[in-house]
Amino acid sequence: MTVAGQSAQTPSANLSHLGGDGQSEVAAFLADPSVHGEKCARVERIDTHGAMVFLAGDRAYKVKRAVRFPYMDFSTLELRRWACRREVEFNRRTAPELYIGAMAITREADGALALGGSGEAVEWAVVMRRFPQEALGDRLAQAGRLTLDLARALADEVAAFHDRAEPKPAATSGGAAGLRAVMDENFAELRQRPDLFPAAEVDDLATVAGEHLARVAGLLDDRLAKGLVRHCHGDLHLRNICIVNGRPRIFDCIEFNDDIACIDVLYDLAFLLMDLEHRGLRPHANLILNRYLQHRDDVTGLAALPLFLSTRATVRAKVSVSVADSQTDPEVARRLCDEATGYFRAAHALLQPVAPCLVAIGGLSGTGKTCLARELAPGLGAPPGALHLRSDVLRKSYHGIDELHRLPPSAYGATQTAEVYARLTDHAKAGLTAGRAVIADAVYASSAERAAIEAVARELGVHFVGIWLEAPAEQIVGRVAGRRGDASDATPAVVRQQLTYDLGPLTWRRLDASGARTAIAAEAEHLIKNAS
Repeated sequence: MTVAGQSAQTPSANLSHLGGDGQSEVAAFLADPSVHGEKCARVERIDTHGAMVFLAGDRAYKVKRAVRFPYMDFSTLELRRWACRREVEFNRRTAPELYIGAMAITREADGALALGGSGEAVEWAVVMRRFPQEALGDRLAQAGRLTLDLARALADEVAAFHDRAEPKPAATSGGAAGLRAVMDENFAELRQRPDLFPAAEVDDLATVAGEHLARVAGLLDDRLAKGLVRHCHGDLHLRNICIVNGRPRIFDCIEFNDDIACIDVLYDLAFLLMDLEHRGLRPHANLILNRYLQHRDDVTGLAALPLFLSTRATVRAKVSVSVADSQTDPEVARRLCDEATGYFRAAHALLQPVAPCLVAIGGLSGTGKTCLARELAPGLGAPPGALHLRSDVLRKSYHGIDELHRLPPSAYGATQTAEVYARLTDHAKAGLTAGRAVIADAVYASSAERAAIEAVARELGVHFVGIWLEAPAEQIVGRVAGRRGDASDATPAVVRQQLTYDLGPLTWRRLDASGARTAIAAEAEHLIKNAS
């Protein structure tokens, strides 16, 4: 478990109910393979500053350490019982198959300890179904096995979780004041370690972050009032994600402090995006952000994303130092301090201004507009890349159906198509206004449609590049015929009809889309970089 809010201070505890050995007796009990049945040959123990985890057979037993920090109090048996039950309750929202329940460790009449016995409870444990450590998100990332398909499924999980999460419009941890409190605490703690975080650099980060907060304060307060501060996860990074039966599952949420868990949904998502960005996995972060926004229309909130990302990096910087200070191995402590300074640099970088731009990609069905947009998006604009708007997806959203469900031909009439293009234009304007680079992906078969998206860039004073993809007729017909699992409803017959369109004057930069995807993307990147 990684602390998402504050760093560790000297703990205190009341262990009178356990006698002089404190929790060591319980730890020895759970570490004994014979306690867990004859099939358990070995118990693996994992220690954090807040818990002891014992992996035994097909079960994991998590015992809260009897500690008291400013942000987390497990110092009495009753508090640990309360925390265990809340952990099970809250994590069943996202990973019900993992959380079996909260179990008492009891003192039996003969003085021995038992799992869920009939005697007096002397400790409590969260009981989970065990999964391979290689299934953890950070392990997958390190091994290069965190695929884009898994990232897409993870975005779906997070979006669905945020849809269900309970709104907390009265939460003091939300809005501008709530984020200001987190930021102030972060900078105060960084200033305690000038050997790692020079005072002038901390002051500079605090100043720039404060300017960002001033610009988005009204937005954050409005989001709080609108119910976008919810009971979230609070610690949503890759180490708290695992793969179960081929599907991503979010687990180990913050149960001990509602101020850390009841936050803006985009601030919750920002931890995952920052983690991916910091690991050099921007394509994954970009895909997750765009997929999440397909489910939850929250483009205006992106104005706060740079500050959310930077704040998450600052949190990780201070937490890494706290963990380093508790290490007995100097090499481990040094590595954690290096990690902390890396996060500190990232916190600065994530607030650097990046001018938004608008790229429109047009072309008949099958020319590869969406593939090109997905290749370009991670590299455009501020981290984690551009907002990718696709007319096919917006059309399905307009009709209130899943993107893979087919629409009848009547949904493609002139009126419906005009509405879809108007929505695409509105979303592009909202994204650019929020400071994001935007890629608009649509056929753009008429000069009026192309003029409308160009006008958005002129109105907002941002750089515009229009790209028109072309490929031989039979090639694009064949591509469409071979599509599976895509939002587009185009068929070979639709493509042949499009080939008869009068496209009008084409002023966008023409690009041959008949070759390899990587070559096409490289040429498009060159066009965007060098367009005047």
